[in-house]
Amino acid sequence: MTEEITQDISGYKWALPETLGVPADELKCRLDFYNDAVILYLLESGVITTRFVSAQDIVMAMLSEVDLTSGLLPDNTLWWLQGKNGVQVGLWRPPQVWKVALVTKAFQAPRRFNLPMPGLIFVCSPAKCPRVVAAKKRPKSPNEHIYHAPLFNLFGDGKACPGTHKFPEKVSEVPESFFTSFFTMEATYQGRSKSHPQSLMSLWEELDGKRRFPLSDLIKAGILEDIMQ
Repeated sequence: MTEEITQDISGYKWALPETLGVPADELKCRLDFYNDAVILYLLESGVITTRFVSAQDIVMAMLSEVDLTSGLLPDNTLWWLQGKNGVQVGLWRPPQVWKVALVTKAFQAPRRFNLPMPGLIFVCSPAKCPRVVAAKKRPKSPNEHIYHAPLFNLFGDGKACPGTHKFPEKVSEVPESFFTSFFTMEATYQGRSKSHPQSLMSLWEELDGKRRFPLSDLIKAGILEDIMQ
C-alpha cells in the first residue's frame, strides 16, 4: 500500500549560532515499528510516501553500509548464521571413540566409558549449550536426514542439559567441551536406540570398548534444515 500526503516537514536544527547560517538538517526517511508491522516514510519536496516494509528489507539496506563477516571459520564447519539469538555455527565431528564419564549416583565416582559414536552435528553458540544430533555421513544438503544422538544429557530436540558445566566462548571448542562434562541420567534418554529403546544405559554398556557404532541402530529425528534455523 502506498499513500501520498502533503505536510510541512521541519528538520532538526544544529546546536550552532544562528549567525553561521547553517540550514536545518532535513529529514529524509523514518521507520515506525509496530507489533505486527514496520512502516517506512520517505520525505521528498514536502511529500510523504509511506509503505509497509519487512525486517529483511531493512537488513539488506543496512548491509550496504555495514560489513558482516564470519571471520575465519573452524574446521568441519557446516554452516554459519547470524540470527536474532546471535551467532550460530554448525560443526561436524566424524565418527570416533569418545571418552565419557557418567554419574549414576550422587557422591560416587562416575562410570567411565569408551564409546564409539556416529558422526555428530553440534549447533554451537559462544558460551552456550549446544544442540547435538547424529548423522550417518557428513551432510551435503539441508534435506538429508538427521538422527537422535545416542547420548545422555540431551532433551528430545537435541538441546544439551548444561548442569553446572560452562561452555567455552570459542565455538570450535564446544564439541570437545561437551564430552569432557560429566554426563548424568537426566534429560530425555528414551527413543535413542532401536535395539534398546527404553534403556540408553544398556546401549552404552554394549558399545563400551568397541570401535564402531552400528548406524542401523539410529532413530530419525528429521532433516538437517530443521536445526539450521
